[in-house]
Order: sequence, then structure tokens, then C-alpha cells
Amino acid sequence: MTKAIDILSMGEPMVEFNQTREGGGATFLRGCGGDSSNFAVAAARQGARVGYVSAVGNDSNGLLLREMWRAEGVDDTCVRTDEEAPTGVYFVSHGEGGHRFDFCRTGSAASRCKAGDLPLEAIARAKVLHLSGISLAISASACDAGYRAIEHARTNNVMVSFDTNLRRKLWPLGRARAIIWDVISLSDICLPSYDDVVQLSDLSDPDAIVDRCLSSGAKIVALKLGSSGALVADANERHRIAPYPCQAVDATGAGDTFGGAFVARIVAGDDIAAAGRYAAAAAALSTEGYGAVTPIPTSHQVRALLSRHEAVASGATA
Repeated sequence: MTKAIDILSMGEPMVEFNQTREGGGATFLRGCGGDSSNFAVAAARQGARVGYVSAVGNDSNGLLLREMWRAEGVDDTCVRTDEEAPTGVYFVSHGEGGHRFDFCRTGSAASRCKAGDLPLEAIARAKVLHLSGISLAISASACDAGYRAIEHARTNNVMVSFDTNLRRKLWPLGRARAIIWDVISLSDICLPSYDDVVQLSDLSDPDAIVDRCLSSGAKIVALKLGSSGALVADANERHRIAPYPCQAVDATGAGDTFGGAFVARIVAGDDIAAAGRYAAAAAALSTEGYGAVTPIPTSHQVRALLSRHEAVASGATA
């Protein structure tokens, strides 16, 4: 990795098979996913210079992911090819209760990453290192690698961004609580989801959740509230971000889109309120199509929605 990087995302990429409405639900659309990869694409589509740290198998799914990253302008120099392990895959099905995920990731190439594999020079040159709870939960060696990456980032004055992304099937709740709160304490930007932190803290009030994250050590908190919008805060200010209207068909990856867009705008110099509004608009647009990556909007699409929303709001108050 020789070019300058704003954001270096680290975690497990996956290939996604997402159920569509065609064929009575028997048709699945093949695409790319994985929370940290979705985050990277979302940040890149907003204009950030993004790189990715991970591993894929020497298989067609790994090739698909590399082709996607290169098409999106995400630098994959720091993605290793593991000759002995596959690229992980997952299936998304949709029903009245929302979307359901079924994963085939045990022993994946990314789960075999270890601290010795880290591209330390690339981490030191980035402005932001991003990880998630999944990045730490997929294996003990991946968790060790995540901690080493965070340590190296902090030593080199690189900001740390962290999305809780709790997945109960990957680790016991007690271990998840201990590690996730520890990493929150090391984070400059914390991107928790409401449902995650309710389980991790036994708190239910959004302001109390944000207070807990800030008191734990996070410098900026952007609490994702799903269809209720978001709550963004730092030590000096706090803003409730209303949701943007959309025609939602699939919320897969919406939280990752929010995170990637939010961090991209923070890196670009936005204050937390502006970054929060931008990220909420991006997340809303990402729900209007199927799959984790394809519906992620570009900066042009996000700004168009923001402009329309501002025009409507101005007309209502004129």
C-alpha cells in the first residue's frame, strides 16, 4: 500500500446470497458483504481514500471480493490470499419479522488472521483504523490481531473507529461484554447499535447509553437507532438525528453504511451533527435495494436527498 489512506478497515469480508421476491422467495442474489467491507465501500463512495486489511480464500468468492474492492477504489493490497481456507459466505432471508442471517464462516480465511500478519506500516500511515465486534469475535487469533492493530494505531496517533456489531452466535455474552467495552474505551469514534448496547449494558435509554460510552472513554459516539434515526455526541454537544424517509426493502448493511459515511465525513472535517445527518441519509438510501453493497449510495445521491429534505423543511417553515 503506497498511496495515502484516510481509513483502513479491518475484519472479515464475505460473499452474500440475498433472498429476493422473485421466484416465490427461491431466488438469491449473489453479492458481497461483511460488515467491515461494507463500511469500507460506504466510506469510499463518499470520497474517502480507503484500504482493507483481511484475508480471502483462493476461490471464486475471494476473487469476486477483490474485483468489487478494486471497482470501488478500495485498496486491497493488505488483503492476503489464504491457500488453505475458504472465503466466508452467508445467506439473507426475509420474512414478516425482518431479515435473517445464516452464516458459513467457520475456519474462513479471515478468521485465521493473526497479529503477525498485520500491515503495521499501513496502519501507522492511515488517519483512521476501523474495526467491529465481528472483527474481534471470529477467532482468538483475530481478536489478538485486532488488539495489536489498535495498540499500533494509538501509538502512531491514528484514530480508532469501532462498531459494536454484536453477534451472539460468535462468542458468549460475557466475553463479548468484556472485550467490546474494553475496545470502546480505546476508541476515538464509537458506532454502537441500540440493540447491541441494550444487551451489552442492560440500559435502554439512548442518552444513558451514549453517556456510558463516553464515560468509558469513547471520544465521539454515534448511536444507531434504526428507523428512529441516530443520536450523536461528544463531550461538548449532543444531537438527535431524525430518520430520513425512504422506501425500504432490505436493511442489510444499513448500519455499516451509516458508519462508513459518518467516519468519512468526520475525516473530511464535518462536525458531528453534520456527519450524523449525512450518515443517516446514506443509511436510509441503502435500504432501498437488495444486498449489502449494491444499494450503498454515492456522495452525489446522499447530497441530493439532503438538498430535497432541506427544501421541504424550508417550505414547511416559510
